[in-house]
Amino acid sequence: MRSTAYGQGSAPSVVDRFGVWLSTMAVRRRANFDGKRVVDFGCGYQATLAREIIPRARHVHLVDLQLAEDLKQLPTVAATEGPIETVLPTIPRRSIDVVMCLSVLEHLEYPQRVLDGFHRILVPGGLALINVPSWRGKWWLELSAFRLGLSPACEMDDHKRYYDPRDLWPMLVRAGFRPKAITCARHKFGLNTFAVCRAEEPDEIGGSPITG
Repeated sequence: MRSTAYGQGSAPSVVDRFGVWLSTMAVRRRANFDGKRVVDFGCGYQATLAREIIPRARHVHLVDLQLAEDLKQLPTVAATEGPIETVLPTIPRRSIDVVMCLSVLEHLEYPQRVLDGFHRILVPGGLALINVPSWRGKWWLELSAFRLGLSPACEMDDHKRYYDPRDLWPMLVRAGFRPKAITCARHKFGLNTFAVCRAEEPDEIGGSPITG
């Protein structure tokens, strides 16, 4: 079990910063955070992307194993240190507008349980934004980390699996997201898979409540 968050104790490499920038661009294109309740699972020690969102959002919940002290002092931020699998069940059902989980799912032992939890906590019409490395990305990540020394080897050694769209899409459906509400495709030159999942409004499923 790892005990530190991404970016804790060392600055991200140039390769890592470029990857974060690409993910940030993808998130900006797909979600509006103005006045929203947002949770960022595995946000990283410095919560780089979330810092950009905090001034616009109604409330931001940051979750990672360790978080920078200044984040805990912000009035519209809840900063929770701990494993995602432990924190997620404590978040009330249908209480979140936007869930972010970027480059995190590949580190988890039981990713399906976490995806199930994302569906549970989203309000009807809420969005889950999920980024994971693909099987093509595995080759580049391991080259960068193990041979070129451009990325932290400990991060790659912590990976449990990789996801192409055909791997991630069925898991999202099992979590409760309807196929028509899922966009799941390659990005970052095919090195990652990015999914946008919308929790359906009640009238979109025959007027019955979403059970999660």
